[in-house]
Amino acid sequence: MSIDEKVLKQVKVGQNLKISYRIHEGGKTRTQPYDGTVIAMKGSGISRTFTVRHAGVDNIGVERIFPLYSPNIEKVEIISKGKYRRAKLYYIRRLSSKAVRKLEKE
Repeated sequence: MSIDEKVLKQVKVGQNLKISYRIHEGGKTRTQPYDGTVIAMKGSGISRTFTVRHAGVDNIGVERIFPLYSPNIEKVEIISKGKYRRAKLYYIRRLSSKAVRKLEKE
């Protein structure tokens, strides 16, 4: 495994993460940063995944699903921790990015 397993065990729903993900294009490899809020954790064991959502261009929401134990994840940084009382934050999809930031401060 290429990253610290202690950080992976700390990933929880509601946290803002910055993920460095390795992408293979043709014969080249590059690292793409992706930052956003974890809205769901699914599965168990080695097949566990987490869904990260962030506001893209023109405040269009973009979601991406990452396998938790993927060898392509180079680094995971926990930027901040939100305080939520739900296991899945799917209701964030219908909120504006300003409303989501307001929820994170509480």
